[in-house]
Parts: sequence; C-alpha cells; structure tokens
Amino acid sequence: MTPRGQTQTALVSIGAAVVLVALKLVTGIATGSLALVSAGIESSGDVVAAILTLLAVRLGGQPPDREHPYGHRRAENLAALGEAAILIGGGVYVVIEAVGRLSSGNDHGFDPAWYVFAVIAIALAIDISRVLVSLRTARHYKSAALRSNAFHFAGDMAGSFTVLLGIVAVALGFQQGDAIASLLVAVIIFAAASRLIYENARVLMDTSPAAAQEEAETAIRALDDVELRQLRLRESGGHYFADATIGAAPDQALVASHRVADEVEAAVRGALPDSDVVVHVEPLREGLDLRARALAVALAEPAVHEAHDIAIYRRDGRCGVSMHLKLDAETPLAVAHEVAERIEAALRRESDVDDVQTHLEPLEEPFAVTAATDDAAAGRIAALVEDRTGAAPRRLKLLATDLGLVVFVDVVASPDTTLEAAHDMARRLEQEIRRSRPEGSARIVDVVVHTEP
Repeated sequence: MTPRGQTQTALVSIGAAVVLVALKLVTGIATGSLALVSAGIESSGDVVAAILTLLAVRLGGQPPDREHPYGHRRAENLAALGEAAILIGGGVYVVIEAVGRLSSGNDHGFDPAWYVFAVIAIALAIDISRVLVSLRTARHYKSAALRSNAFHFAGDMAGSFTVLLGIVAVALGFQQGDAIASLLVAVIIFAAASRLIYENARVLMDTSPAAAQEEAETAIRALDDVELRQLRLRESGGHYFADATIGAAPDQALVASHRVADEVEAAVRGALPDSDVVVHVEPLREGLDLRARALAVALAEPAVHEAHDIAIYRRDGRCGVSMHLKLDAETPLAVAHEVAERIEAALRRESDVDDVQTHLEPLEEPFAVTAATDDAAAGRIAALVEDRTGAAPRRLKLLATDLGLVVFVDVVASPDTTLEAAHDMARRLEQEIRRSRPEGSARIVDVVVHTEP
C-alpha cells in the first residue's frame, strides 16, 4: 500500500510545477526573456517528472508478487532515470537557443519590468518549499523517486537564482546577461541529470552500497561465535536485501543454528532498519576439534543420515578415529562401502590422523508398537531396578513390537553422581534387564534407561 504522505507530496509537486510553468513561460514570452522561457521549459519537464514520480511511488508501494519477489520499488529508480532524460532534453534546447542569440550579435534585449522580479520571487518561494517538503518526505519513506525530485527542484531553484542574476544584469545595461544566464541554467540542468543517472544506475546495476555493507558486516562480526563467510547486499528504493552465509559447528543442534541465524538477522536489521535478511548456515570445517571435524566430514556425504559413537584414540601424538554411519536400509553394500571409503580418506588427510575405522548400519524404520500387557516381565524388571539402585523405578513402560519388547525405564541416582557414573549404571542395568528374560518369555529387543537425580 502506498504511504499517503508520498502520494500527497507527489500531487503537490505536480500542482507546483504547473504553476511555475505558467508563470515563467507567460512572463518570458511577454517580455522576450530567454532565461525565463528556458526556465519555463525546464519546469514543464518538472510536470512530466512529477507525474512519473507519482506513478512510480504508486507502483513501488505495491507488495511483492510472484513475478516481482523483491517488490516494485525499483520503479522509482526507473522514474528517476526518466526525469534525467527530461532534464537533458531541456538543457540541450536551452544551450542551442542561448548560443544562437550570442553568436547572432542580436542582443534580443527586453525591459525587465517589476512584475518579472515578482514572478522570480514567487518561483523561488515555491521551489524552496517543495525542495524542503520532498526531502523531508523522501527521508521519511526512503523514496528514491521523491529524493530525485528534491534534487530536481533544487536545480530549478538554483536556475531561478541564475535567471534573477541575468535579469539584474540586463537591468544594469548588460543585454547579453539573459542569454548567459540561460547557459548557466543549462549547466545546472546537466549537473542534476548526471547525478540522477549516476545514483540510480548504480542501484539498477546492483552495485553494493559500500557504507551499508560495512555497517551490516560490523554488526554481524560483533556477535559471539559467528563466522561470517559472505554477505551480499542490494538496494531497492531505499530498502535493503541481505544474503548472509555463516558457519556453525556441525554438531550444533538445528534449534541452536536457527537461534544464531535469528541473531544475525536482528544484527543486520539493527544496522539497516529497513532490510530483508536471509541467512544461510553452513557447517564449519576450520577451528574445530577432531571429533567435530570427523562429524562434519561424515555428514557432508548426502547418503549418511547419522554419524554417532565417534571415538578418538591417541598414541604418541597421533590419532585414530572410529565412527558408526547410518544409511538407508536399502542402500547396496557396494555404494555404502564407497561412501565409507570417501569419509575415511578425507579423515586420513587430517594432519594428526593415522587410522580411520567406520561401521555401517542401516537407518531404522519406524516401529509399529502396541502397549505390552506382560505384568510378569514388568514386575521382574521393577524388582531388578530396585535391587540394583535401592529405589523403585519412577517410570516403567513396555511396548510390544513384531520383534519383541521395548523397555523404557526411569531410575533414580544421587544428584552428586557424575554423568559418567550414571551412564555406567544405566549400561549395566540395560545388560541385566536383557539377560533377565526367562526361557519362553517375550524377547527384549531394546532397553532405554533414563537416569534422574
């Protein structure tokens, strides 16, 4: 939706330009002043330029759609280039007429009556007011079209001052002052057009805005534990689109990586408030310990769904690595072996690694389960847990699968127990629960022991 202030500013610009055209052209033709006629021609270009600005602001304010995913704001930059073309055309006409008068030797003198100065005073007052209004509105809405209009009007104002000087010169007896003032107006016109072309062509060519790029990079690098690999920034009508690529530890959870990406987005928006940020997270390969590097190498293989039980063996300053790799159960052994070979070769290229061993496993399919009703097995397991830990299990759950029973049990340990000791207790319990199955009872295919303080 187009902000109402932008539309109102564009409409006021059109009305002001129409008034100036009428004042300058009528007065210039009536008095024979080339400077005023030229200024009127330039202001007639303002009418077209202001209409283009209004159309560009309306189009640029439309939300993104399927064909324009980045929005329509660059319509404003195109409109600014259109204004530049109008300015250049007016400037060329002014130069041709002024040179013709100066070279012909005919001074084309005129009598600068009092109302000529009144017209210029009115034109200056209108120019000053619309420059201030356009700049304020452009700054508020970050509108390229309104900003280019402000530059255009500022040039118009400078041209009015120049016309005033030329007419004063004529009033003092220097009849060629009018034509010379016209040439000076042409210089102002060409300077304004050049600036418009330079600024808006850079935006349309996706030239990275250096100051904004530096601000965004500084904000990202100020974050802890974030490696910025690439930042691409583009501008569209005062709105920034940022694509950032950052590195994260390969063993970092998805939720943690997403949180880091959110922090990067917030940092960029803090530096560039009107911006749309996309963050791509890649696994780090540098500055990691050997375990994390091994995981990164394994997960870089598309066929590997999971890598676990990574163990590091150190001897005389050298290392060996072992890990378990899970692939789709239907993967041919030859293909799985090639994957493992690539992973092992990549790890052997690490400077401190001598040996690598991999164990291939099928990725488990989801189990179809039902609640087990084996009270005897439940009682036996509960008694075993209480005997080994001194307390009844806090929770005991049995599930029946086609292959046998799955046991989930929560056991109590002292709050001061180390994680290593708690894990060792859970491992021993798991082994004993598996061995506790009497002859002829349901097979126990898996045991999950959860320790709590």
